[in-house]
Amino acid sequence: NQAFPMMAFAAAKGRDLDLPKTLVKEQAEHVATFIASNREKFRKGEGTGGQVDTAGYAMLALELAEHPADENTAAVVEYFLKTQPDRDHWRTVSHRPPSEASDFTPTYQAMRAIRKWGTKEQAERGAKRIDSARGWLLKATPKDTEDRVFRLLGLKEGGAEASAIAAAADELLRTQRSNGGWSQLPDMEPDAYATATALVALHRAGGLAVNAPAFSRGTAFLVRTQRTDGSWHIASRSKPFQPYYESGFPHGKDQFIAAAASGWATTALILSEGSKR
Repeated sequence: NQAFPMMAFAAAKGRDLDLPKTLVKEQAEHVATFIASNREKFRKGEGTGGQVDTAGYAMLALELAEHPADENTAAVVEYFLKTQPDRDHWRTVSHRPPSEASDFTPTYQAMRAIRKWGTKEQAERGAKRIDSARGWLLKATPKDTEDRVFRLLGLKEGGAEASAIAAAADELLRTQRSNGGWSQLPDMEPDAYATATALVALHRAGGLAVNAPAFSRGTAFLVRTQRTDGSWHIASRSKPFQPYYESGFPHGKDQFIAAAASGWATTALILSEGSKR
């Protein structure tokens, strides 16, 4: 849950948007402390709860906060290199849809972290795993929006040819609904999580301009579905397996997917402001 708001904070940087001065630093320190407490497990390739999904989003949060590389970030990269070594991609170990259910998601996160945080000593092994993952992404068939979003991001991250990236972007774009939104699954109604992830991926990896009609329809959908408290409510599809606790975010048992959706949606709306300046 640190990574999702951090995306919005990073997008807000350099714009006329106020953020508490210590907010990003405090969140980065929280994530860094978590990684440090598990450093040896990461270094040995054992990881922690949530495995690649957790580690990937933790590293993304640090990247967005512009945290410096250190022995802790190197340890997490070592984990990515050592875990699931016989596979051509990284698999999720959870089934907490939509954000922890797709193999495309941890594959993108691991590739990004290796590229961003890998040391010189890890470079050769990192390049091999990224090359292997790119090959898997090129031939893998996405089944839902989460798959399509992170396949597109992964192809861009892995340095795939422009034609492959364009085809993946077009496949995602063609699933936009008439009301401007995207749905998590074909038989579900559009929601803010699927819509915002699609918009951010299409813009940052697929090259969709923020003033393009499809992007504008998507952001209009987000504005229409935003709650008066500033958040977006998404009904959870995950079956709980941990004791419930309050994080302080709205929407009760749906608060964690709602927080993720709100981080992505805020990011998409901030990006859209670029067309108005």
